[in-house]
Amino acid sequence: MANILVVDDEPDLRALLQAALQKDGHRVTALGRGDEVTARHCAWADCILMDVMMPGEDGFAACARIRSEADCPILFLTAKGEEQDVLRGLALGGDDYLTKPFRLAELRARVAAHLRRQGRVPARRLRRGDYEFDLAAQEMSFSGRPVRLTRGEYAICEHLASHAGQTLGKEQIYEAVFGYEGGADASAVTEHVKNIRAKCRVAGAQELPVETVWGIGYRWKSEKV
Repeated sequence: MANILVVDDEPDLRALLQAALQKDGHRVTALGRGDEVTARHCAWADCILMDVMMPGEDGFAACARIRSEADCPILFLTAKGEEQDVLRGLALGGDDYLTKPFRLAELRARVAAHLRRQGRVPARRLRRGDYEFDLAAQEMSFSGRPVRLTRGEYAICEHLASHAGQTLGKEQIYEAVFGYEGGADASAVTEHVKNIRAKCRVAGAQELPVETVWGIGYRWKSEKV
């Protein structure tokens, strides 16, 4: 759906971001250094995710260098969270600033919001039976009625619905949805699923879409595809 450039010197984080954004349908190019970003990358990208602390040219310097060539949103992803760092990043031409560790669900929402404002991607929807997902707004409805989910709950539903009929382990779900958040573990998925089921009932659902596969994890019912 969009061309996204990821610039970060942490290989594991680059791979995580690339996998998460590709699942959203985006084309992703990943680089490990700020000084590797060229005019060709700037012309290609619809959005740039930029680390700050990198060897060679840091993210601030890279942003200042490419801002005149890149008319797309630039989002800083960094452990530098002091107010002066945020203000510096925005002053240099950054459009957003997300401090590590961050939630993948929040990152995806911010990327989608920037792309939507820029008019770079159309609204996208996913239907599973009586459930509909607005992928840009990250909202789920049942028979036209909104299901009031938190960001984490929505992310779990969307991930399961995108793999309807496939059983996913709790650890697998947690890594895909929360990946770089830290501070919790896969048992949090169980609590989120309880809340999802309760909120679906409030919206009027009689048959709940998320099934428990004992000893393994959860799946979105295949008959809802």
